[in-house]
Amino acid sequence: MKAYMAEFFGTFWLVLGGCGSAVLAAAFPDVGIGLLGVSFAFGLTVLTMAYAIGHISGCHLNPAVSVGLWAGGRFPSNKLLPYIVAQVAGAIVAGGVLYVIASGQAGFDVSAGFASNGYGDHSPGGYSLVSALVTEVVMTMMFLIIILGATDDRAPKGFAPLAIGLGLTLIHLISIPVTNTSVNPARSTGVAVFVGGWAVAQLWLFWVAPIVGGFLGATVYKTIGGTKE
Repeated sequence: MKAYMAEFFGTFWLVLGGCGSAVLAAAFPDVGIGLLGVSFAFGLTVLTMAYAIGHISGCHLNPAVSVGLWAGGRFPSNKLLPYIVAQVAGAIVAGGVLYVIASGQAGFDVSAGFASNGYGDHSPGGYSLVSALVTEVVMTMMFLIIILGATDDRAPKGFAPLAIGLGLTLIHLISIPVTNTSVNPARSTGVAVFVGGWAVAQLWLFWVAPIVGGFLGATVYKTIGGTKE
């Protein structure tokens, strides 16, 4: 239960910190943090939680990561579903807290996006479904390669959180214009349920593509790095 609680609170922090920066601070008048700031915010949530709870739960914070680690032989199958449930629950609670905070501003309109992921008309840059699918699969694949490599017992000790956090930052710098960056089904679900409508209708992509990417990342790393933990 301690591991599941750690995943709950870790994912809560990821969504509150990452999506919160996008909703509350990205375009704040005159001193908005913009795309660069939001990218770093997501990376910092993972980096800080990796040091805080990595020794408790492994700090997955992401169903695609849990699936990828399972596929890579690093995670037991009997813990997979409870981890995913804890991650999604933490994300939704964080989305609720963020909604309460954001709705306190006059003129707040959740239908404007609320940091939801999307494609087509709901892509920040107007990118197509195919572009969004390829982006999410490839970015999640690379994220799993980074995670599996950085946590391999042959890698330098103590630096995995830095590599993983900076890797997620880079992923956001690349892909925010395409999909608003998911690579994490829990993160996508946590805000989409409050937007409803189009965000929920497009949510399938942000479950399917990251999980496919997680499998591919595990397959690639097992091929190039072996299965040694």
